[in-house]
Amino acid sequence: MDYLGSIQVLTVCKDAAGIAGNIFAFGLFLSPVPTFRRIIRNESTEQFSGLPYIYALLNCLITAWYGLPMISTDNLLVTTVNSVGGVFQLVYIAIFIVHAEKNRKLRMLGLLLSVFVVFAAIAVGSLLMSDFEVRHLTVGFLSCAALVSMFASPLFIINLVIQTKSVEFMPFHLSLCTFLMSTSFLLYGIFNFDPFIYVPNGIGTVLATIQLFLFWYYTKPSTRDSTEPLIVSYSGTGA
Repeated sequence: MDYLGSIQVLTVCKDAAGIAGNIFAFGLFLSPVPTFRRIIRNESTEQFSGLPYIYALLNCLITAWYGLPMISTDNLLVTTVNSVGGVFQLVYIAIFIVHAEKNRKLRMLGLLLSVFVVFAAIAVGSLLMSDFEVRHLTVGFLSCAALVSMFASPLFIINLVIQTKSVEFMPFHLSLCTFLMSTSFLLYGIFNFDPFIYVPNGIGTVLATIQLFLFWYYTKPSTRDSTEPLIVSYSGTGA
């Protein structure tokens, strides 16, 4: 196969992996729906925290920005998945604010404003960098750091599962969607030779694999299909 043919094969594989990652990401986007259905039904945020959705929104905004042509090369599928993810997070945050008590409402509004301020600073600051490579590296490191910290968030759940010897707090579908999405964008990053994508998603794939193993190891056959999440996991995207 000649050089041009190899490039075409890599492009097809990259696009296929990116499209698959976009599809699997919807499982993560929809995972908080039961929580917010309960919030709407009870007209109260109860003991649920809005912080994961605030952090998820910031992560989506930074990573979507990284995927744009003025920041990185040929990463639009990263922008699409994180743009959709950002819309989902905004909807969840809006529902949370509407049904929260006054103090929590004000706090969430303040955090939401902070997210937009931080993102605006990153966007404007990066555009002021005339050198494309410097701009790419700066936003790339920020995006990579956000993704790594996102993928590290399940470590608490993993530790809890090991301590309690129960997967009561770890929904199977969420772990599976995380594994499929992370693996897809791991391949996407490899095919696009982009370490800012394949490194964090490689970490996400390893951690999701551990979660799936723990689910298999600790789940009794009678409860394997009936496990419901009692703790809402972080729902950001991994690309």
